[in-house]
Amino acid sequence: MVTTPLKPSNHPLADIIDRLEAGGALLPDSEDNLLEVVGVLKSYGVVLDAYWRNLIYISEHQFLELFPFFKYFDGDVSFNKLLKHWWHDRFNYEFAEYCMKAMFWHGGGGLDTYLDSPEFLELVQKATNEKLKNNLPIKGLAKVFPDFLPEQVRQLCYYSALGQFWKVMSKMFLDLSDSYDQGTIRSIPDVVEFIRAALVAAANEPITYAVEIGDRTYDLIPKSAGLTFLMDTGVPYINAVFFRSFPFMGTVSYNAQARQISSDQERFNYGALYADPLPVGGAGIPPTLLMQDLRHNLPPYLHELYQRSLRGEEDLRVRICVSFQKSMFCVTTAAMLGLMPHAIDTIDAKEQQINRKYLEGWMDRLIGSRLPNVQVCDV
Repeated sequence: MVTTPLKPSNHPLADIIDRLEAGGALLPDSEDNLLEVVGVLKSYGVVLDAYWRNLIYISEHQFLELFPFFKYFDGDVSFNKLLKHWWHDRFNYEFAEYCMKAMFWHGGGGLDTYLDSPEFLELVQKATNEKLKNNLPIKGLAKVFPDFLPEQVRQLCYYSALGQFWKVMSKMFLDLSDSYDQGTIRSIPDVVEFIRAALVAAANEPITYAVEIGDRTYDLIPKSAGLTFLMDTGVPYINAVFFRSFPFMGTVSYNAQARQISSDQERFNYGALYADPLPVGGAGIPPTLLMQDLRHNLPPYLHELYQRSLRGEEDLRVRICVSFQKSMFCVTTAAMLGLMPHAIDTIDAKEQQINRKYLEGWMDRLIGSRLPNVQVCDV
């Protein structure tokens, strides 16, 4: 077997490639980085637990409801809860929908392909016929616009698929926090390996979706569709939410003549790994909703770390956003390693070269991200 060492990479992010090849992560290993990542992922695990439950509730119990006024109540509607909702004393489920719509719009993966298949359209026809059998206005609308109902059901499929994806991720992040508390997670590479192993373990879990209408259950994504957790929800999620997403409304013009947004969807770089944390807290900035939810669920040790920073509580949401981006670079590292063509520690020169090319491809996408900014722990 040939074991000639690889020549140093000429890539602008060669130092990060070297670190990955040596068993490291996109994020440097330090005590503060470890505390930030685990702490914010613990909070995120709690938040995702609420998010996935609501997404599943909407997909299963608000199926083709024209006016889903109480979709954020998870079936528990009371006057006290309504007051809290108006006072905004609740989880910001709008952010979950924002991520769902990013996945729905960008597409990709087996789920996107399946939702355009004749098999899916046949199942949609059966479910919508039963759901709307007594709704003459909508049935008439569907005849005039035959793509209207299938498109609504496609979106509901993304509600369900993202909910199922986040259900796994929520447990993963909370288990990671427990392992950290028990002393078995001691470094950023430990975090990455924990997430990578969990992703691989869940990779082939089936993604399915069915709704109850009357006394019957109607499959929309049957198990026979062959959709799975990692390739059909995880990878499209990373692509849509971590990399592409949408420009924040109010920060750039959506007017086509202004040309402030690329007309090429493939060139969108507005995702979580690219977003400048500084606008967080401003009106119309979707991550503000997530940072507010994370703020309410921070573990004490992470809150104390933020209080020791120069501005203390004054820029708390921004600090949380920075930590969140650091954690997402760890999740990205885990996904990268999980999809590597060959083992990262291979000694075969040909396999090493294939891995190097693979990593350089990732670095090409990340070169304009916040990756260079998180190389120094600055809390």
